[in-house]
Amino acid sequence: MPDISARDGAQIFYKDWGTGQPVVFSHGWPLNADAWDEQLHVLASQGYRAIAHDRRGHGRSSQTWTGNDMNTYADDLAALVESLQLTEVIHVGHSTGGGEVVRYIGRHGTRRVAGAVLVGAVPPWLIKTPDNPEGLPIEVFDQIRAAIRADRSQFWKDFSLMFYGANRPGARVSRGVLDAFWRLSMQAGMTAAYDGIKAFSETDFREDLKKMSIPTLVIHGDDDQVVPLAVGGRRSSRLIKGATLKVYEGAPHGLMSTHQQRFNEDLLEFVHQMSPAGRYEVAR
Repeated sequence: MPDISARDGAQIFYKDWGTGQPVVFSHGWPLNADAWDEQLHVLASQGYRAIAHDRRGHGRSSQTWTGNDMNTYADDLAALVESLQLTEVIHVGHSTGGGEVVRYIGRHGTRRVAGAVLVGAVPPWLIKTPDNPEGLPIEVFDQIRAAIRADRSQFWKDFSLMFYGANRPGARVSRGVLDAFWRLSMQAGMTAAYDGIKAFSETDFREDLKKMSIPTLVIHGDDDQVVPLAVGGRRSSRLIKGATLKVYEGAPHGLMSTHQQRFNEDLLEFVHQMSPAGRYEVAR
């Protein structure tokens, strides 16, 4: 399997499809690169180089005891970009992966970055504190930790309903989508799944967002039960200079599956605008 070595020796698995300008995908917690397969195929078929990696502790990457934090996730992403010698990269991050992208830019700059897409992303800061009154109470995340320790397998089944909005009246989410979520989640190691909760909920991304000087598209569902629009995408779009916010009406957290056609079209349109030819057309 293709992989690169992180700074601490952890092996980070990645898939690399197609040729052309690179589009690098960062997945949400507790999934892996396979969650992006539909988008990888679409992008590679349209003449782009589509790349997605398994975050450490997830999928086929090393299950490390340490390093399950946002700074290390961002440094692993930097190691991937540098190892593959990528430039003019368009980064796409969902949920925790959106935080990974934002922290990567905050720590490593935009020298190799052409643009970014944040989807149901955890920035600017999920947890409620005196300095972040719009956030969610820590008890929400404590309950998730307790549920994972008690019965991780069942928790993923229950969580998938919220993730895709299958718990809403009239929802039409296939059993296949829910089963796939459970399968990918079970490939995450216990340590990464548990420590990842602190990483995505307690990391303050506000200063990172202010450093995002590249074109950024923020996509968020207004029925996201995991990262509410008012807590996540709406606030992030205000902190990123020149960001475009697209709100999907009735969409849940996992909108890449439930609203796949619309999302793929929006993603392709943005990526095309960020390509050299597309930038020229927009300028004209």
